[in-house]
Amino acid sequence: MTLIEMNRPAPATPAALTRRERVVLANLAEDVTLEQIANRLFVTRNTVKSQVRSVYRKLGVSTRADAVAWARQAGLDSAN
Repeated sequence: MTLIEMNRPAPATPAALTRRERVVLANLAEDVTLEQIANRLFVTRNTVKSQVRSVYRKLGVSTRADAVAWARQAGLDSAN
């Protein structure tokens, strides 16, 4: 185990995400922009960006693809 791996927080469980973060994560699985997600959720693009950063931090990922893969592995879908 490397020093970086030792200092990295443990990945989140689905319960660690807020309801809104789960909604944003489900939207990330679709081929839509953050602006489109914001319009769907009636919030600003900056709000969605903040929520996405929070999701990435909690999941210990740094890309949309990794977040979507995590959600699929955790059994989350658009209904959650």
